Amino acid sequence: MIGAGLSSSTTNLYLTALRRLAGEAADNCLLASELAAGIGRVKGVRREGPHIGNWLTGPEAESFINAPNVATLKGKRDRALLAILIGCGLRRQEAASLTLESVQEREGRSVIVDLLGKGRRRRSVPVPSWAKAAVDDWTQAAGVEAGRIFRPVNKADRISGESMTAQSVFVAVRRYAKRIKEGIVPHDLRRTFARLAHKGQSPIEQIQLSLGHASLVTSERYIGVQQNLTDAPADHLGLQL
Repeated sequence: MIGAGLSSSTTNLYLTALRRLAGEAADNCLLASELAAGIGRVKGVRREGPHIGNWLTGPEAESFINAPNVATLKGKRDRALLAILIGCGLRRQEAASLTLESVQEREGRSVIVDLLGKGRRRRSVPVPSWAKAAVDDWTQAAGVEAGRIFRPVNKADRISGESMTAQSVFVAVRRYAKRIKEGIVPHDLRRTFARLAHKGQSPIEQIQLSLGHASLVTSERYIGVQQNLTDAPADHLGLQL
């Protein structure tokens, strides 16, 4: 499992299942109890800390969004897709499942309302005006008036289905990553949203709400918070000798 490149948590999850399987097999006389006990003693893999991932800088993010050729229908779709991924911090499955009906006006701005994300946690995500403009450009050109926003486009530059898959979102992102920054995947665009918002002085609690994280620690990991030695917490104590 380690040789296959699985993460520590995934490997440990599989090992847990194997230990339980061995125990069940021993209880049903399908495996020697000594062998089952030995399998049960196999230690899990030590976690080496979270994967830091990749981020795009502000200029890189702009270049990424503007990389598609908007003279084509597919280019308009891809620009809108990249704008939503970076501008709203959505997961690729969330973007693939996004519907026109879920984008509504709230307090004078566009908001993705009641988005059902990981762990069946609902959240509402504000949409920046430039991302909404890219979506409108795509939907008007494609004639999409209801249902899924992002649709497959064939080689003839025509819509060829009712919805995209999470894998097709992954393929689209990787296509433009080769031009801007090698190694970028859809989840890195989610990290980019978090980091750029944090650099723009957005409160981390608001970033957490947009991302739909249950823990603030997870959001901090996405942002890549580092200790600031120039403007350190010790400089804000208000004390003097």
